[in-house]
Amino acid sequence: MSTAYAPMPAALETRRLRLQLWTDADAEDLCLLAAERGTAAPRVERAREILAEGRAATATTGLALLRITRLAEGDFIGYCGLLVGRASVDEPEIAYELLQRTHGHGYATEAAGAVLDAAAATGRKRLWSTVRPWNTPSFRVLEKLGFERDRVCAEDGDGELVWLTRELP
Repeated sequence: MSTAYAPMPAALETRRLRLQLWTDADAEDLCLLAAERGTAAPRVERAREILAEGRAATATTGLALLRITRLAEGDFIGYCGLLVGRASVDEPEIAYELLQRTHGHGYATEAAGAVLDAAAATGRKRLWSTVRPWNTPSFRVLEKLGFERDRVCAEDGDGELVWLTRELP
């Protein structure tokens, strides 16, 4: 793991949400989330491999994508966290994805706010986010959290990508 920064906590809690590391038992939840994207969901075995790869990356970088459950209902609703992605360990990306049935209730903003605070506590000074131009709800979440547009670029075969950034205290 990078020694320049404290590791991200393995669990976070907000007023309505619990964010925690994924386990192999969560593979079906990952499949459910992937199926909502309109692409083929991975088989459960592949989902377990993806989760294991994520845990290995967390051990190396100190960054994690955390699964989200609602406290009152106890149900899985998505993920939020930090990853290297298109950025770096020093200035990671914040990422989130929620099940469609939970959109519009402020959960993404609440979870991302907790992750933003956790990122600042690791000693990092800036975060990035990348969003497709059509994803208006993600832009609203990031705007509420103080992210600002940095640039727009084209990705090979995937169209435009908007880069946003946020300085941390």
